[in-house]
Amino acid sequence: MSTDNTQPSSSLDCPPGSSAIQRVASRPAEVGGIPIHRVLPSRHRRTIGAWCFLDHAGPSTFAPGRGMRVGPHPHIGLQTFTWMIEGEVLHRDSLGNEQVIRPGQVNLMTAGRGISHTEESRDQEEKLHAAQLWIALPPEASDCDPAFDHHPDLPRWSEAGCEFTLLAGSHQGHTAAARLYSPLVGMDVYSASGGATTLSLDPSFEYGVLPLEGEAHVEEEAFAVNELAYLGHGRRELRLRLAPGSRAILLGGEPCDSEILIWWNFVGHDKAEIARAQRDWEAGNGRFGQVHGFDGPPLTAPPLPWPGY
Repeated sequence: MSTDNTQPSSSLDCPPGSSAIQRVASRPAEVGGIPIHRVLPSRHRRTIGAWCFLDHAGPSTFAPGRGMRVGPHPHIGLQTFTWMIEGEVLHRDSLGNEQVIRPGQVNLMTAGRGISHTEESRDQEEKLHAAQLWIALPPEASDCDPAFDHHPDLPRWSEAGCEFTLLAGSHQGHTAAARLYSPLVGMDVYSASGGATTLSLDPSFEYGVLPLEGEAHVEEEAFAVNELAYLGHGRRELRLRLAPGSRAILLGGEPCDSEILIWWNFVGHDKAEIARAQRDWEAGNGRFGQVHGFDGPPLTAPPLPWPGY
């Protein structure tokens, strides 16, 4: 997963307490042979709290052995956060972890000062539907030790015709186990037969809602799949209505007060930091380790966009 975004985040489009909702279109792309829609970052919306990247992968159907395949690639300064809805994907990383993620589960990889990993659909798999997110680490944690956590059991509850799965952070007395470095929340909301609910919000957070299946009405405005509703911050509640068979993901967090730079698979707080990581990857100097068990070549970084670095 990569992007050439190098702009600082901004949370000024929806003033605090405003009833305005910013409508952000995604853009189609491809990752590892699977079509995706990239929602964050975009020129209209860089971040939601520390959530700095969001790809909606699939839903895709393919022949066995023809699914997603992403070769070894590096990360710094972020956490990769995978929410699996359908299909199974095998994660391998340079710490020696090898983990299959299945529907209803979360994989959380903390890159810190440097890690590399691969992702691929299992041999007999024929479907894939997932949300792949990045969380920018704050400056004081960006050089932390790399780590990997698998979360097969998540807080779940039902009310008002909706099924809730808490992916990260806390909501209405529930707390997810994901290890976070910034105040965040992530939640999946699904309704088989249609439902309407009012969600309590933290006014210090900014929020976004992205339909992943069907259609969602956010404060009575209709949003289609892959169309982000950005709500800004200052709100205390959100009215959400889902059509039958619909699913949406809610993301929130305190607006970032430091510049976040993203280049390729690196997240950092200054250009020199990112340029150094790219040189280390290209030199193969050991900072990112090696991924064992994957039978393909590593990914090649595109040229840096900043002369002199």
